[in-house]
Amino acid sequence: MVRLEDVTLRYRPDAAAALAGLTCAFPAGGFTWLMGPSGAGKSSLLKLLHLAVRPSAGRLDVLGTAVHAARRQDLPGLRRRIGVVFQDFRLLPHLDVLENVALPLRIAGRGEKQLLADATEMLRWVGLGDLMRARPEALSGGEQQRVALARAVVARPALLLADEPTSNLDEQQARRVVALLREMHRLGSTVIIATHNEALTQEHPAATLRLAGGRLVSHG
Repeated sequence: MVRLEDVTLRYRPDAAAALAGLTCAFPAGGFTWLMGPSGAGKSSLLKLLHLAVRPSAGRLDVLGTAVHAARRQDLPGLRRRIGVVFQDFRLLPHLDVLENVALPLRIAGRGEKQLLADATEMLRWVGLGDLMRARPEALSGGEQQRVALARAVVARPALLLADEPTSNLDEQQARRVVALLREMHRLGSTVIIATHNEALTQEHPAATLRLAGGRLVSHG
């Protein structure tokens, strides 16, 4: 599903490496916690995996594509197979909840009737069927995060990434979001979640990759 071999990432040629010598793999259908303190490189690794950046050195394979060597025009189709849940939600304020969730399907050229049906189904799945016409600013943080999750999974991604998805939520909302992510894993998505919440990882034991200073310190 995902493999990195001796990957280094620098955001500028003269900058310190955000990731250095990273070699690891994420199997298809797996559920993995990505752990480490602030500045460990968790967000940088997720940026590589959702193709926001490419490796400065090394080999990166995602969903059967050699990303480090791929042509730029080959990447948009690959991105559509990857869902991302961001820490800061990244909902569009001028769109209502339904249109935010439908946006990935609209970009992919899905028919209007089908995309609205699929977005509605996802919002009901995350428990927000009664808020479809609300604007993001009218929602709580937990509700916004569930909208962001619905948007990330509406296209049924093969790979689902979440960057600190519970950091701004209370305990009840955090557990609900993790339960939804676990359900996506049960339905077949490969799920990778970056978090610093040790309690969550203990409550939901799974494979864990730990970073420190941009380097892999454990993977098991």
